Amino acid sequence: MSSVILIFGETMKLGELISIISRQTGEAINQSILAESLGITRQTISNRIKNESEVTVSELKRVEEFFKINIFNSMPDIAYIDYYNDVFASCGAGSIVFSTEKTKLPIPVSMINGYSKNKLYSMINASGNSMSPTIDSGDKLIVEHWSGNQIQDNKIYVFCYNSEFFVKRLCKNLDEIIIKSDNPEYRIRTISGKSISDLILIGKIVATVKQLD
Repeated sequence: MSSVILIFGETMKLGELISIISRQTGEAINQSILAESLGITRQTISNRIKNESEVTVSELKRVEEFFKINIFNSMPDIAYIDYYNDVFASCGAGSIVFSTEKTKLPIPVSMINGYSKNKLYSMINASGNSMSPTIDSGDKLIVEHWSGNQIQDNKIYVFCYNSEFFVKRLCKNLDEIIIKSDNPEYRIRTISGKSISDLILIGKIVATVKQLD
């Protein structure tokens, strides 16, 4: 399924797109012109507007190229995040990554805890129930990439261990890392000694998106 556009937690409807294009171009854009930009019929546009159809990422790109506009760059509260649709970090027994194909998605910065333009972010999928109820299987997770800073105790991180990706709460002692799940059915684990060097920290979870596609 195509990814839809998310604005301040809500999807953008096709009817709203006409108003946005009109404001950006200073011209009165109608259904026929929008249909031409998307390569579909005016009747299809009319039916989709009637059904409150959502705008997809690919449609937004076509519109921006056709009208020579950039809809989101003029909005300071929007950040484009790399979404790795086929990357799953396990909230359970571990998941192996098979693909790194990505799509750029516009995300309201108000959703991202401690957002900074100087930080790198990406979005991946959660799999499993070990972090329930905080994170459910199928949630989208926004990751603030690790930049060498210390682990903050009891924050949720995504990391790679033994070629598998995990999402867990981490605590750091002098010679061990404590791995916790929010689901009480899962026991606390520790990594110590030389095994600590086998843990590759990817980043900290700074936002959860329940439904995006």
